[in-house]
Amino acid sequence: MSQPTIALVGRPNVGKSALFNCLVGRKIAIVHDQPGVTRDRLCAPYTRGAYEALIVDTGGIGAAADENFAAAVEREADIAMESADIVLFVCDCRESLTQADRSIAVRLHRSRTPVLLVLNKADTEKQELSFGEFAELGFEGCLFTSAAHGRGLDTLSERLDEMLKTLGTSARSEKHDQEEQESIAPRTEVRLAVVGRPNAGKSSLINAILQDRRTIVSEVAGTTRDAVDIPYRRGNQDYVLIDTAGMRPRSRRDSSVEVFSAMRSERAIRRADVCLLVVDAAAGITHQDRRIASTIAEEKKPCIVVMNKYDLFCPGAPDKARRAELGTLVREQLFFLDNVPFVVACAREARGVSPIFSAIERLRKSSSDFPGTGELNRLLQRAMLINPPPSGRSAGSTLKLYYATVALNEKYSVIPVPTYVLFVNDKRLLSDSYAQYLRNTIRSRAGAAGIPTVLSVRSRVRRT
Repeated sequence: MSQPTIALVGRPNVGKSALFNCLVGRKIAIVHDQPGVTRDRLCAPYTRGAYEALIVDTGGIGAAADENFAAAVEREADIAMESADIVLFVCDCRESLTQADRSIAVRLHRSRTPVLLVLNKADTEKQELSFGEFAELGFEGCLFTSAAHGRGLDTLSERLDEMLKTLGTSARSEKHDQEEQESIAPRTEVRLAVVGRPNAGKSSLINAILQDRRTIVSEVAGTTRDAVDIPYRRGNQDYVLIDTAGMRPRSRRDSSVEVFSAMRSERAIRRADVCLLVVDAAAGITHQDRRIASTIAEEKKPCIVVMNKYDLFCPGAPDKARRAELGTLVREQLFFLDNVPFVVACAREARGVSPIFSAIERLRKSSSDFPGTGELNRLLQRAMLINPPPSGRSAGSTLKLYYATVALNEKYSVIPVPTYVLFVNDKRLLSDSYAQYLRNTIRSRAGAAGIPTVLSVRSRVRRT
């Protein structure tokens, strides 16, 4: 059977995200005292117990801190409750019972899904005396926890294991051999980080790919806050779509939540196989777009530029001329990305999805098309004969290339980026301009659009 789902629901700021992080064993959801931080559904494997399951964190229901997203957040929570096999109804035991708590309880009683009442923020035993008030919610028993201090989590895990066993879930120990084999086998799913500045259409693009309103879309910039991992299968290929928060300039990040969101987005770039840089074509490539592209380049990640909102870019001009203009714009403004490919899309109307995955497949195939050791050495020696390196300040101090090879680490990435290792007499003699000349020489042979050309220069070790 497929893995059962455990949904965490409750009003804002009762500690659902902190509890979610404890149950999945990783800090995925942003935890903050500000109510309403979580908006999209977050999903991750349940790792604390003895049985297999998926944990889903939802945005707070009722009394939302931001009225712009209240309806959308509640809709996401309703979807999670309807599809869940077990619901953890989380309340704050330090506060009195609210109308929002009562309203959620009524919804849960209407469903046939098993519900476990969790009274969170019970940091001390004295706070466990408040059950009497919550008894009127009509659920059989409850569990006191403190996600912040780790209290009651073992008891919660034991109770969840009992409920999962009743559902017929396989114990984790029964899958130990399979997991061991999977840990040895290389990862096959492609991780796609969808990045860009706020309101460029990242969440709309995710929803267009999934053909589902999986993430909340709004005209308000900064809607997405967590970096959300979403499994997706297209044809015979598995993907993980990482919807990230919009990255604004640091000087304009007006809250600690936004700072944490930006950090999660940067971390998503680091663990991605491919970055989809979403740009508002109507607004053009801005300074912040270039900064995000620079982060991708610094992390040496393959990249595809998605020019979104193409329908608003020079709508009266011929299509061929519009595409040519965007191509020129990408080459001029994002020149530091190695021959980066671009596609046009209109995410709101779900147009341009297929070209994105075609570009990903081309990028994946071309990533293995690099020169062998012999060819690489001949290529670089010929280039250095045609355009010799400049002489150093001291007499006889000229860069000499002894040997070159290619290093490829396929263990950590499905689309590995080859590193060209150059063994020279003194790497300090390699100027930035000449290094760029050598990169261009390699790129003229490899021709992998969107794959960074990475040089690792090593000086000869002098033996004394």
